[in-house]
Amino acid sequence: MSQTTDASKTLRVGVVGLGFAGTTHLDAYTALPGTEVVALAGKETGRLHELAETRQVPDTYPDWQDLVARDDLDIVSIGVPNSLHAPIAIAALESGKHVFCEKPLATTGAEAQAMVDAAVANDRVLEVAYNHRRRADVQFLADHVRPVDGQDSPLGHVYHARASWRRRAGIPGITSWFTNKDAAGGGPLIDLGSHVLDIAMHLMGEPRVVAVSAVAYNELGTAGRGGSTGGGPVSGATGRPFDVEDFANALLRFEDGSSLQLQASWASYSKDDEDIEVELLGSTGGARLFVRNYATEGTVELYSDIDGVPAVTRPAVHVPAGHHQRVIEEFLATIRSGTHEGHHGEFALHRTRVVDAVYASAQAGHEVEVVA
Repeated sequence: MSQTTDASKTLRVGVVGLGFAGTTHLDAYTALPGTEVVALAGKETGRLHELAETRQVPDTYPDWQDLVARDDLDIVSIGVPNSLHAPIAIAALESGKHVFCEKPLATTGAEAQAMVDAAVANDRVLEVAYNHRRRADVQFLADHVRPVDGQDSPLGHVYHARASWRRRAGIPGITSWFTNKDAAGGGPLIDLGSHVLDIAMHLMGEPRVVAVSAVAYNELGTAGRGGSTGGGPVSGATGRPFDVEDFANALLRFEDGSSLQLQASWASYSKDDEDIEVELLGSTGGARLFVRNYATEGTVELYSDIDGVPAVTRPAVHVPAGHHQRVIEEFLATIRSGTHEGHHGEFALHRTRVVDAVYASAQAGHEVEVVA
């Protein structure tokens, strides 16, 4: 098995998955120096050969097991339905390969724990594609809220935050696996909500969630409404499985007493378009990230008092593309560093535990504790 961390060595990569995620991974590795994609796996034969030819990948496999079994790979990159994350990652980690995995880490906390355990046992890097935290506006806010040189943050104590990703009409279409619980693990909460949960917890300094009170609904999806414009009917329109939520809302309580309202929606009769929002409420200031339809300008506002008068500052922050490439760049740098402690997927595990608790609370109808 290939376990070198020689910084000068070309890292050999196998990519599993042919959809948007897998193709994005493939293109990122191809664009970055010091990596070579030598294997590609996926079930769609035509797409498999098309990608291999256009990206010059020498070896293709219809089954991921055959790719993972190779002993000349340093990295396995996973861009497949959520239910396959755990079996592919565990097999790769146990064979000595580093793993880059699409979010969420897994469909359940138990699966995510098994992935982290495999990464720790084999001292391999397990990184998750929380690419939205690499947006330039999120990075700007992270720098803004961080205390510097012993001085307090401009926001003071952040006691509450709001994080949401809401769509007016964006339920994945009938050919998608996203609306099947066995394949996806859930609906917009695990799909979109996991991204804004990651952003909020990153900006708040990684507090631990101890309890969750949540609700979840499926009013539009099972009726076949709420699909993207021009995207055709959603699963509920034809009797195909649609056993996930289309709207979820949760109150998260942190161990330090602060809190977070988390909301995710694929569709609702509301003013929403494709809106990503994270707002921080602090004792001496506030901050808001609001991204409508993947905007790249004017997404940040800062709130404060100037001489006792409420003030709003709108810093000019441009958001270039390439968030996936940046997180993969960081992943590769960690591998090359040779120091993997703290990079075994632990932070992603906690996020998966939180998502577990949201679904458990919504089903039970009362607050539940988050597994430590």
